[in-house]
Amino acid sequence: MVKAFKILFILSLLGALCAVGITYAVYYNVKDRIPTVAELKDIELRIPLRIYTADNQLIGEFGEQRRSPISHSEIPKNLEHAILAAEDTNFYHHPGVDVLGLGRAVVQLITTGEKQGGGSTITMQVARNYFLSFEQTYTRKFTEIFIALKMERELSKHEILELYVNKIYLGNRAYGFEAAAQVYYGKNLVDLNLAQLAMIAGLPKAPSRYNPVVNPSRALIRRNWILQRMLSLGMIDKVAYQTAVEAPVTSKNHGITPDIEAGYIAEMVRSELYSTFGDDLYSTGMTVHTTIDAGRQKAANQAVFNGVLSYDTRHGYRGSIETRIDLIDAPLEEQEKVLQEIPRFSNWQTALVIATEETNADVRLADGSRATLLWDAVKWAKPYIDENSQGQSPTTMEDVLVPGDIIRLRPDETLGWVLTQKPTVQTALISLNSKNGGIQALVGGFNFYENKFNRITQSKRQPGSNFKPFVYASALSRGYTAASIINDAPVVFNDTNLASAWRPTNDGGRFYGPTRLRQALYRSQNIVSVRLLDELGIRPTLNFLRRFGFDPDELPHNLSLSLGSANLSPLQIATGYAVFSNGGYQIQPYLIDKVVDRNNEVLFQANPLTVCITCTTLEKTTNNEPQMGLFETNDGIQSLPLAPQVLDPEVNYIIYDMMRDVIKYGTGRRALVLRRDDIAGKTGTTNDGRDAWFSGFNGDIVTSVWSGFDNSSPLGRGEWGGSVSLPPWIDYMRYALKDTPSSFVTKPSSLVTVRIDPKTGERALPGQANAIFEIFRKDHVPPERELNLPALNNNVGNEAQEEKQENTALENLF
Repeated sequence: MVKAFKILFILSLLGALCAVGITYAVYYNVKDRIPTVAELKDIELRIPLRIYTADNQLIGEFGEQRRSPISHSEIPKNLEHAILAAEDTNFYHHPGVDVLGLGRAVVQLITTGEKQGGGSTITMQVARNYFLSFEQTYTRKFTEIFIALKMERELSKHEILELYVNKIYLGNRAYGFEAAAQVYYGKNLVDLNLAQLAMIAGLPKAPSRYNPVVNPSRALIRRNWILQRMLSLGMIDKVAYQTAVEAPVTSKNHGITPDIEAGYIAEMVRSELYSTFGDDLYSTGMTVHTTIDAGRQKAANQAVFNGVLSYDTRHGYRGSIETRIDLIDAPLEEQEKVLQEIPRFSNWQTALVIATEETNADVRLADGSRATLLWDAVKWAKPYIDENSQGQSPTTMEDVLVPGDIIRLRPDETLGWVLTQKPTVQTALISLNSKNGGIQALVGGFNFYENKFNRITQSKRQPGSNFKPFVYASALSRGYTAASIINDAPVVFNDTNLASAWRPTNDGGRFYGPTRLRQALYRSQNIVSVRLLDELGIRPTLNFLRRFGFDPDELPHNLSLSLGSANLSPLQIATGYAVFSNGGYQIQPYLIDKVVDRNNEVLFQANPLTVCITCTTLEKTTNNEPQMGLFETNDGIQSLPLAPQVLDPEVNYIIYDMMRDVIKYGTGRRALVLRRDDIAGKTGTTNDGRDAWFSGFNGDIVTSVWSGFDNSSPLGRGEWGGSVSLPPWIDYMRYALKDTPSSFVTKPSSLVTVRIDPKTGERALPGQANAIFEIFRKDHVPPERELNLPALNNNVGNEAQEEKQENTALENLF
């Protein structure tokens, strides 16, 4: 007996020594993988990049891991109880390792011969998630145990639980329970009820198997098991249990839904910051505040949407997506499957025409429901022939649709659903704060998710007459006036920079004869612009255009420059127009106002060139530094660099006043609907109508709109800047200027107004009946003339008739 006891004692001692030896050997092998105390306390979560408007509306998020970290105090008590009930009941009592749980895992291994789950405490799961891979090896398991023991010595239980709640993967790219609440329920964690908290508490064990969206039945079983555990552990009472266990599964994939649709803006921000921060951009928790105004961005989205649909519908219906007669009597599941495979846009629905009658159609929607399509929702659909012509207006539903057609519908408050089609034309809009260049709204095309090409920044198109104000500004700076006369008559130019002799014409082939510059601008007369540039000289004009931010090397070095033949982006055009808007100062457009890290430390703060109107100018300390000024901003008094003045304020105001006439009398007269006397602008349409523009402004904001096809096809007969791009501009500016006071470009007191002869541009004679007022710089006022009664009498009738024609005719010109 004694001998047996000795043998047993020796074997036990040898076993203990072996265990110690094995443990030490394993520890020695993995010790380099155990984090230091500093590493344990300095664990950083991978948080995605988030981009916001100036008024804190979410624009977009970039990063594979959706994460919203919370502190321990923000963890709902029911969630903490659900996690403990599901994963680690003894969490607050063990030293990081559950010996009994590990023992059960070992027994399972011995009895089944396979490694099974179990035995991992919350602390061990945190160790595995933060510091180790997910490979199933014995070495990893031992390392996990050592790290867990060390974490328990260095961190509090609350700190460990906080790391778990923020780190654990819960499916659908959601890391952490706050992100899971948003992904599965579209709510913040604090707003979830007990049943919902128990549901997401069941996800760590197997995020795909217990996913309530993909496997609701399995997820329900898991949820109810956790609720039963919570009841048995005294964490909830019977009433709470019964209410929660009877609750239906309400989960669905909400994803991360931006507050504002602004895909082009989000991509611009991401691209710009990636060049600086690289891949860290997607995981280090940066927050970007842009210059975008949320309300104006929504208005811009809607303006572009409405403008594109308006153009598209007036050019006719191009037909159904396809016709599938076999689907008419097919099972519902098959119909839904086919319809749902067709890419959707916004809140549009894909639909199958089941049957048609004279004035309505029965359709199956992609969500499985049925709807009736009314005649008023379809009668617009003249057959599309080409961009210049359409077929006869339909008279019955059968003229447009046949059973089996797969079509697109968009919701309508009055009609329910309206027949629509995916447009092929594109419109882009950019709006700037002209005082500092902050981008207020930007839409790079009709649908970012279908085509990410940003036509505001990446597309360079000919601006046509939208470019003319810059040439006219050069003329005024060189001594011309708004009353200067240029002969609008046929002319041939033998420009050495052109391939052959050039005979410019006005649209429609009309010639106006001697014309004042003011008239020529608002009527957009091409020949006047070409003659004017010829008189100014191309090289001096190119140098002058630098003031608006244009690079002469990117502009044509021939007379076609006067008609806007340069290839320029809408961003460049808007930047140039900002000079007219702000009184003659050059600004630089910018989008990113501030970048902060996860601790709200500022990584970047914009320092834009700003127009000084009421600022306090600071003295320069060195010649190399920019002139600075103190400005009152929403963030208090700030020191900002002053925008340089590049255009004489007198010249700037006269151009502004001439462009106000574009809206009063010329090709921009549709904008009179805004009932704003402070707005000015210019249309632009290129040869064959391939590009249509409108750029307009007041003293605070400048907005430019371009429309056209990406392949440069013509827009069609009767389509101009005033018909395609001006309507979206009006829709946007109606919102942007709503409830804002008139903001006129500042008029220098040195300007004078005198009466002139509208035909000659000369000073009017005393008592001349048809004289009009014109604005001049003091040194350029026409000299007074002596009274010549016969000449005056012969002039009056013709001039009165001419002015009447000018004020009533809307010319569809460049």
